[in-house]
Amino acid sequence: MIRKFKEEDTTKVMTIWTKGNFKAHDFIEKDYWLENFNQVKNEYLPQSETYVYTEEGEIKGFISILEKKYIGALFVRQDSLREGIGRRLLNYCKEKYDYLTLNVYEKNVNATLFYVAMDFKNKGIQIDEKTRRKRI
Repeated sequence: MIRKFKEEDTTKVMTIWTKGNFKAHDFIEKDYWLENFNQVKNEYLPQSETYVYTEEGEIKGFISILEKKYIGALFVRQDSLREGIGRRLLNYCKEKYDYLTLNVYEKNVNATLFYVAMDFKNKGIQIDEKTRRKRI
């Protein structure tokens, strides 16, 4: 089931965010994600429209949309990958929003392939100012 994020979901969502970033972005120092944890938790999460995917009351993934168009985060619990949860969350948001955009690190091959399969188009390469890594 997909439902709107509630404040009491914060700890579980942030755990999924942290573990997901460590795994998907192993080419970036873990300290970077730890340094940004509070900003994501206290600023970005409250400013976004976030939806969680649950099964039997357990949060298995989430998606956050900023400014009604930008996918700021899409993460699925490590033990629930390849179950179609990310696809369900993204399709849910495609129905709610007229236009969605995102950036993904070029070295995050799994995410890049996922978004291409979900009909997103590469609009060019940019360098992330903070990490100095290529994003598409």
